[in-house]
Amino acid sequence: MREQAKLRLEELKKEFETGQSQLQELDRQQTRLRETLLRISGAIQILDETLASENSQPQDHPANNPGGRLDSDGARIRRVIDRS
Repeated sequence: MREQAKLRLEELKKEFETGQSQLQELDRQQTRLRETLLRISGAIQILDETLASENSQPQDHPANNPGGRLDSDGARIRRVIDRS
């Protein structure tokens, strides 16, 4: 009986260690996912604000585009997003 208890104790310890390792990995994944969602959220906000300002001011207005004119595919927007 005592030998069975020792074996079971070892099995439980191994299962516990495995569970802890899995929990740590899930925590790392959760952190990475939160960071990714934060970057996406920032990009959404930038694009929303850019589109809103484009609708409220003419493209040629210097205050609307201090870095110069946007090309037709929005290269300035991509540069902002790539920095995040």
